[in-house]
Parts: sequence; C-alpha cells; structure tokens
Amino acid sequence: MSHEATNWAIKQRGLKPTTKIVLWHLCDRYNPDYGCFPSQDRLAHDCEISRSTLNDHLGALEAVGLLRRVPRLDPVTKRQLPTRYILRFEPGFTPVAVVPCPEIGHGDGGDAESLDDADGCGVYGMADSLPCPDFGHGDGAGAVSDFPAEPCPEKAESRVRNPDTNPVKEPLSKPVKEEEGAQARAAISDEVFGELLAALGLDPVALPGWWQGWPPRLHVQRCRDELGLSEAEIIAAAEASRQEHPEPPDGPKALDRAMQRAAQRKVDDAGRKRRKPKAAPPPAPAAEPITDLPAFYADLVNSDRCLPVSAISNTMRDAMLARGLVTPERLRERGVR
Repeated sequence: MSHEATNWAIKQRGLKPTTKIVLWHLCDRYNPDYGCFPSQDRLAHDCEISRSTLNDHLGALEAVGLLRRVPRLDPVTKRQLPTRYILRFEPGFTPVAVVPCPEIGHGDGGDAESLDDADGCGVYGMADSLPCPDFGHGDGAGAVSDFPAEPCPEKAESRVRNPDTNPVKEPLSKPVKEEEGAQARAAISDEVFGELLAALGLDPVALPGWWQGWPPRLHVQRCRDELGLSEAEIIAAAEASRQEHPEPPDGPKALDRAMQRAAQRKVDDAGRKRRKPKAAPPPAPAAEPITDLPAFYADLVNSDRCLPVSAISNTMRDAMLARGLVTPERLRERGVR
C-alpha cells in the first residue's frame, strides 16, 4: 500500500462515486516496488460490487486516462495471471490508444478518444473499445458484451462479459418498508467521527492520510453495520484500545481486532442474560425426632420388617415387656432373647 497513491486517488475529480472507490482500492493495493496487480475477485470484494460492474468502472478509468491495463500470462502454464494496472502517476505511463481492426480497419478514426466515441476493434493491449461488428474482435481488457459472441480470429477465447447479477429488475411482490434498515444505510455523522478521532488521540487539524476523506468513515460504518456495534460501543472500544496501544493507530484497519473483540463480548453478554439459573430443589422436610424408643422398637418387633437381633438390647427388651408393648412369644419369634 502507498499513502501517496491513495492520496492521489482522492484528489481526482469528475469521477462517479463508485468509479472513484474502484480507483482508491486499486491505489490501496499499489506497491511502489512491485506495482499494482490485485485479482478481480479481490478487487470486487474490496469495492463490494460484482465483477461485471467492476469491469465497467475499470473501463471508464482507462478511457479517461487514469490507468492502463496490461494482461499477464504464466510463461510455463500459459494461464492468465492477475492483470497489471499501471496508474497515471507511475513513471513511463502512456495512455491507451485505439488501434484499427487488422481485418477491415474498423476504428481507424483519429477522433476516437473514449470508450463511447470509438468504433474500433480495440485489439487488446492497446485499447478497451467496442468489438468489431464484422469479425468480433474485442477480447480486450474490458467486458464488451452481455451476449455470446464469435471468438476473435486471432485468439481462441474472447472475454465476453458474464454479469454476476441479474440485470432485469423484477417487480416487488410486497411493498418495502423504508424504515427497515435505515440505520444500516445511514453514514457515520461528523459528530460521531469527531468523537472517535478524539478517543484515539488524533488531531482533526493534522490528520494522517489514512484518516482523511470518506474511506475511514466507510470502514467505521462497516464496523457498525456488520459487527452489530452501536456508535457509542465503537467509541468505547476505541478508548479501550488506547490502553493497550497508547500511540494513535495508523488507520481504521488497525482497530479491526479491537472492534471484533467488542462485538464478541456483546454476543457473550447477551447469551449469559438469556440463560436463566436453574431453580434449587425444595429442601426435604426435617425428620421428627424419636422421643419414645420403647414404642419405636415395639412397632418394629410387631411388624414384618427386617429386625437385626443385635438391634434390641436387654434393657430395651425389658422396657417393652414392662409396658406390655410386646409379648415374650413375639420376641422369641423375632429372635430376641
């Protein structure tokens, strides 16, 4: 990544918002030593758009001369590698030029300055233009059609656009409530973003490059919408992170781990509140103390319950006989002597 590259992307004017997002993420992937060559899957994921939409915006950026796409092939397997993106600020940058069709000369117009003006074949490596209407050239850098096309006679496979989403808008079966999801669509306000900067110890007057513009606000918004944190919880998590890292973070991505921990704690706390403690079993009723032992043992002798011979002493036997609670015959039957 390069701060100079992202700052350059932010300064570009006259672009559509999504086109500028694509340019910013391209610059975010730029390495001053090796260049810029993210895969389309990675770039589409970063920009949160489909690959077909991504190709549209890449073509628009190339048409206005902000970048040039160079295809790469593995010299051994001949498989296609991620495209090399040359940005305008790089040394030796040259904008694309429209080359006429080698078969019948389509696009041989000197005034073709953009994707909408050219009628050329745009043999890849030179331009991202419309396909040749007679020979189907146009397997260039960009997606050129929503429909199947004849392959280019110079290359067996033409890169024809394959939209990831259905371009036809189906009628709604049920009315959509505008109130639902309104918070998820709401952007981070200036007041909340200012409180976050203050919690992180950043000076709003001299902000580092990573905290300038809309990308950091969008990153904080994702923490709120995707992790389920409220704006107050995000600020509290930022304040807690300062205890571990006293220095202000270089960018919003440095807060990801702290935000994830805060979201996990929130889920754990909610789970503990849902779990109710088990009710304690009612205490067993206390047994009444035995106050009349001769009567207790007499009841045991007169019953058919098990009676160990050694359970009744001679004193207890005499006490039961004296009170007439048992008979000598019953004692002998029970084995008491």
